[in-house]
Amino acid sequence: MSKVSLVETMRVIAIGAALTLVATLVLLLLLRLVRRGIARGEAALDARKDGGLPSLRIKTLELLTAEQVAQGLAAVLRFLRVAVILVLLYFYLPLVLGFFPWTEPYADRLLGYVLDPLGRVGWGILEYLPNIAFIAVIIVVTRYALVVVRAVFSAVERGTLTFGGFEPEWAEPTYKIARFLVIAFVLVVIFPYLPGAQSEAFKGISLFLGLLVSLGSSSAISNIIAGVVLTYTRAFSVGDRVRIGESTGDVIAKTLLVTRVRTIKNVDVTIPNAMVLSAHVLNYTAMARSDGLVVHTSVTIGYDVPWRQVHELLLSAVAKVPALLRDPKPFVLQTALGDFSVAYEVNALTRDSHALAGIYSDLHAAIQDVFNAAGVEIMSPQYHALRDGNTATIPDEHKPTGYVPPAFRVQRGDG
Repeated sequence: MSKVSLVETMRVIAIGAALTLVATLVLLLLLRLVRRGIARGEAALDARKDGGLPSLRIKTLELLTAEQVAQGLAAVLRFLRVAVILVLLYFYLPLVLGFFPWTEPYADRLLGYVLDPLGRVGWGILEYLPNIAFIAVIIVVTRYALVVVRAVFSAVERGTLTFGGFEPEWAEPTYKIARFLVIAFVLVVIFPYLPGAQSEAFKGISLFLGLLVSLGSSSAISNIIAGVVLTYTRAFSVGDRVRIGESTGDVIAKTLLVTRVRTIKNVDVTIPNAMVLSAHVLNYTAMARSDGLVVHTSVTIGYDVPWRQVHELLLSAVAKVPALLRDPKPFVLQTALGDFSVAYEVNALTRDSHALAGIYSDLHAAIQDVFNAAGVEIMSPQYHALRDGNTATIPDEHKPTGYVPPAFRVQRGDG
């Protein structure tokens, strides 16, 4: 090696060493700043740990307590410290290797491990910008289209806009169905423009997820279809008194999946819409609003009581119940001529379908009072008695003063 080349080599090494020293000092300074910054963050976190940090909430639901938030932030600071140190060391090493001609290829290779993927990602983003713009335009147009659709259905629900044969109560469910269809159509349109949509992996995952949804949502789909049918058949509305299967109560919620009924015992029953559609639904409120609901009950009275008197007594009992209407007039039907008694059914109308239990109770009490005051025995369902020698089956307070049960008599025939 010549003297000139040796001097040149020594000069390159000296410059490289000087630059390495400067880079090392800068690295140490940065590491010190990072350590101080993280330490200050931890100190501030410790200072606010005793009540200074809020909990993470969604309305009234507490997702994370203040202590859990503090622990999470401390873990983030520790991770940030390690990540920054690794990044600094990663860029420090190829920088130092680049100061010397003999190690400069290794520096380029190390930088390429990071810069090449970042460059590809950057170019991919630039190439994808037209697709992003297309998706953004579709989303904006869809958003404002849904606002217009919502305004139309809100006007229909309020009654300011009417369509022939379209009920106002259909506005809200129809809007939800229309919104679902619009969003589904938009997703189909923008699907090919999503990143990686044409890759085999993306197609495989989409197929797998679609298979899972189709296999696991059969009952949900049937409930949704049943909910739509129930909505447009107007079988009942929220607030109606209904009987569905074995449950009788007021409808408190009607969704696409389930119907919720609150029974007269204040128990909430959730019934899948598919079960509602397959069962008999008795709506006590639908006709009560307009023509009235018929309240009826039966009693059996012995043949010895004139039927006209029974009719009068039953109608007078109806008159004692305020919730029963006087117009249309109540009426009595004789429904059966039994072996020992006659079956009478009294009918009256009411508009208060939500108080049926109380109305029936008041009617039954009034019937007992009226018949007892008239001295008429109610033979319901059947009452077998040997009339001679037996006390009448009416309360003592309604019996005549000095009442004595008749004696048992046996008569001997002539001859």
